[in-house]
Amino acid sequence: MTRIKFSNNGNTPFEKLIGHNADFLKKWNDLEDTLWKKTLLDQDLLEQVRRTMAFGNGCEYCMVKGGKPDFAESQIKISTAASFAELFCIDHRSISDAHFEMLQEYFSDEEISELCVFITFINASQKLGKTLNLTEDLQAEAVVKLKDIE
Repeated sequence: MTRIKFSNNGNTPFEKLIGHNADFLKKWNDLEDTLWKKTLLDQDLLEQVRRTMAFGNGCEYCMVKGGKPDFAESQIKISTAASFAELFCIDHRSISDAHFEMLQEYFSDEEISELCVFITFINASQKLGKTLNLTEDLQAEAVVKLKDIE
């Protein structure tokens, strides 16, 4: 059970929790749409980053949507972005110049900017979901169950 009641605004349980303020919901959804659709970054890379962060942030609702990250370590851009995102979840204060030097080996400054904004937005979304107790049973797009995740 969520920690606050659902609003009448929104299409998903997550949106219904934000929808207590319709302006917040609209702007949140607009930003999410922009981050996924108007980006220099590959969609699979973004999805793998989202999945990595779901487990780092402990958001059940987000974990079951796509399951565990699914990429080969040889996919160096995805691996680098996912590792950076994982570090962001663990301790964003530990991110150093060396981490950005690593990113700059594979990404342009524009891509790094977009990646950091995306990571920050996803982090906020997932921590909100975890805080408000969005559980796996509320995820209509679930592809796995938590009990089936190793």
